[in-house]
Amino acid sequence: MSGQTRKKIQKKLKIRGYGLRMDALDEILSFVNRFPDAEDEAIDLLLDQLEHESSLKSSIIDKESVNRVTSVLLQAEAAAEGDSGSASSHSAIRVIDAFLVPKFRFDSIKKHFYQHAGSLPIHGEASAKAALYRDRFLLLFQRVSRDQHFSRPSFDVVNSEFGSCEISTIQSLVGQTGRRWVMGVISQLEDGHFYLEDLAASVEIDLSKITTGFFTENTIVVAEGEMLVDGIFQVITCGFPPLEDRDQSLKVLAGYDFFGGGTLKKEDTLRLADLEKRAANDMFVILSDIWLDNEEVMGKLEVVLDGFESVEVVPSLFVFMGNFCSHPCNLSFHSFSSLRLQFGKLGQMIAAHPRLKEHSRFLFIPGPDDAGPSTVLPRCALPKYLTEELQKYIPNAIFSSNPCRIKFYTQEIVFFRQDLLYRMRRSCLIPPSREETDDPFEHLVATITHQSHLCPLPLTVQPIIWNYDHSLHLYPTPHAIVLADKSEQKAFKYTGITCFNPGSFSSDSTFVAYRPCTQEVEFSAL
Repeated sequence: MSGQTRKKIQKKLKIRGYGLRMDALDEILSFVNRFPDAEDEAIDLLLDQLEHESSLKSSIIDKESVNRVTSVLLQAEAAAEGDSGSASSHSAIRVIDAFLVPKFRFDSIKKHFYQHAGSLPIHGEASAKAALYRDRFLLLFQRVSRDQHFSRPSFDVVNSEFGSCEISTIQSLVGQTGRRWVMGVISQLEDGHFYLEDLAASVEIDLSKITTGFFTENTIVVAEGEMLVDGIFQVITCGFPPLEDRDQSLKVLAGYDFFGGGTLKKEDTLRLADLEKRAANDMFVILSDIWLDNEEVMGKLEVVLDGFESVEVVPSLFVFMGNFCSHPCNLSFHSFSSLRLQFGKLGQMIAAHPRLKEHSRFLFIPGPDDAGPSTVLPRCALPKYLTEELQKYIPNAIFSSNPCRIKFYTQEIVFFRQDLLYRMRRSCLIPPSREETDDPFEHLVATITHQSHLCPLPLTVQPIIWNYDHSLHLYPTPHAIVLADKSEQKAFKYTGITCFNPGSFSSDSTFVAYRPCTQEVEFSAL
């Protein structure tokens, strides 16, 4: 590993026009080894400081120059640690509401992203609905265009036995023979007839050959096939657009804050990465379906709180996800005053555990049947009327949207409470392929990650606020996705992304303890 790092350092110095003595290289290597998870950032930071070193007398860097710079950087790090040591781990957790996530759009002409300026009304115009589909398509299209299998070849070479895998527009299929690769959205323009649509045209397709995942309307796919005489595109193979590694996405999007946690300088990233390593004991406890109107559920919750009150290091964060009532809070629900009092009782229960109240934070995320203006996504936080009593006992309680995001040091985590697995299976056009897996949860994880979207269901099945569809995007891919569902507990690590379902606490008394620094998921039950 050190040999690769040496080559990396020498290459970066050569690009900047510097040479290096062997003893200076050893000094740089010892500094970089302090940051094994952020080598590139450490090297760049050190080289930036060396370039600003006024005492450099030649282009050959010696050991003394490196010593001066590394000592300054380490002193700055120690000072930062001293400042942060007095602060609690609370400052490491940043909750991002879905309605505060910045919106970026891809310009297909200039080939870059730009941030949307101006207000985003909840009730958008008709053009906002068209923009929703266009933005989803272009987000995946720019990702696919960088994939080595689908990018245009620089020279006249053959990528496969069938020719180039370059994506063709659907409009260009007219009059063409032979196999072609196309990318589009699955839609049902006529009853019983499915079409593939891109930004300019549509073509009827045969969906008999698919790969892993749930294929519903609105799903964006990449398909290989050929046009038949009757105008139908005969699909030979069909799958989701290939995933892109998180680090590769971040290089392309340098300087853009897609997640909403703010952009960081190299120095800050290095400091946070180091602090994150020391926070190995930090834990998030995640519970879903906490029915406050059910005495049995509240009794079990008290047992959970009692258990964590007595541990050596209390959890940094408790995430309570809805539904918070055993009955849907719809038009026929008339017990809001009672639910308000039950939230107050929950506040009293938490306040009775002094260590948890002082050292832990409590995040509340509404469920699909909780009180709110509608069932449309993203859902706003629980109404203040319901939570006022609880806040009297727990003033630092956080009430956020569904979905919501958490930035923990450098870790990015997405929380989503929706009975998604059941609804995706109900909306499937054809049963998913069982060649790679027959686990429905793994199919679900593959679907949302490849689609870069938390809820790729048709808008007729799950309405979404058109102007805030970007808050459900999963690009660049986060470190972890919590898919809270009423189905059984599951965890699946897919291409480096940790995805899990904590289970339903009200139904089977299950919950999850998650350690974000190691991405370790601990299934728990009473």
